[in-house]
Amino acid sequence: MPEPDTPEPDALEPDEAVAAPDGRAEPVRIGEDEAGQRLDRWFKRHYPHTGHGQLEKLLRTGQVRVDGHRAKSGDRLEAGQRIRVPPSALIADTTAQPRALRLSRDEAADLEARILYRDAEVLVIDKPAGLAVQGGTKTSRHLDGMLDALRFGAERPRLVHRLDKDTAGALVLARTAVAAARLTAAFRQGTVRKLYWAVVVGLPAAAAGRIDQALAKHFGAVGERVGADDDGRPAITDYRVVERAGRNATWLALEPHTGRTHQLRAHCALIGTPILGDGKYGGAAAFLESEGLGERLHLLARSVRFTHPGGGEITVTAPLPPHMRATWRFFGFSEHAVAEAQPHWGDEAARPRSPRRPPGRRGPSGRPSGGPPGGRRG
Repeated sequence: MPEPDTPEPDALEPDEAVAAPDGRAEPVRIGEDEAGQRLDRWFKRHYPHTGHGQLEKLLRTGQVRVDGHRAKSGDRLEAGQRIRVPPSALIADTTAQPRALRLSRDEAADLEARILYRDAEVLVIDKPAGLAVQGGTKTSRHLDGMLDALRFGAERPRLVHRLDKDTAGALVLARTAVAAARLTAAFRQGTVRKLYWAVVVGLPAAAAGRIDQALAKHFGAVGERVGADDDGRPAITDYRVVERAGRNATWLALEPHTGRTHQLRAHCALIGTPILGDGKYGGAAAFLESEGLGERLHLLARSVRFTHPGGGEITVTAPLPPHMRATWRFFGFSEHAVAEAQPHWGDEAARPRSPRRPPGRRGPSGRPSGGPPGGRRG
């Protein structure tokens, strides 16, 4: 059974707008569920690319204020307070970038081969399961330290959201400061559509539904995890059964409408169908007797749809990772049952849009659907 992992937010939580596209700072209101947090911890959660040094400078110069007053990083927030977040906080701190990891030629080539979409402003990559997005106390190897390999003669790509370490799939990166600001705001405002695929143990009581259960962090024998808590942060997930293998296992399509830490894992466990391989939230019930089946988390960020910084909508899809592909074969699931695998997107997500063509992009690529012509690889 896998060791307990360190929680990492699946994405930046939707909240009020923090900065208009034209760069004007706007206040962010603190909700009841965020009361008591330190200001620096709040920033780390909502703006993971804003380094500690950059935040201290913003506080010292008065660019970040709480209710119009200067603040310190250790100040505790209160419900109803408004934080002034300057546009510069939306841009990665170039003086506090993570230490670049030295990659071999093969490792760099493998990372480049994982590009699902690329143009002058945006990269979408297929993050492998088991690779953390950012570093931590016990995490020295992480995607953030590898991004120099994806410069292609331009700026270092910037993180605009995160995926859990053991979740595979589509991860969006910004290639310019302006793109980073707009994409970060889109993730925080909840305008990005995210579709996940999971194999769960058991069969949900209903073939489709909405899980509306607030979540909060707790500490226990397996370390930090989130659980149901009516006083916690709102969390909403839509799900639909795509295929099932009797009552033993089910392929679910999941669409989160909030971005809480481990939201999908906790919600699936709460309805009695833990994600296959998720011992942290499902315990022994998250594993099947079949030898070798379910030793890894079966959760994929299948596709992401967002408004491109240059205009128009884009949808990018990630393939099944090897361990999930093997499980699909074992149960006889059809990976191409896409129409059944999208809770509310339906055929709309499969049809290319006709957005305004941003300058400097090439012809279409294979995997993205819709969006600016010029997906990968130019």
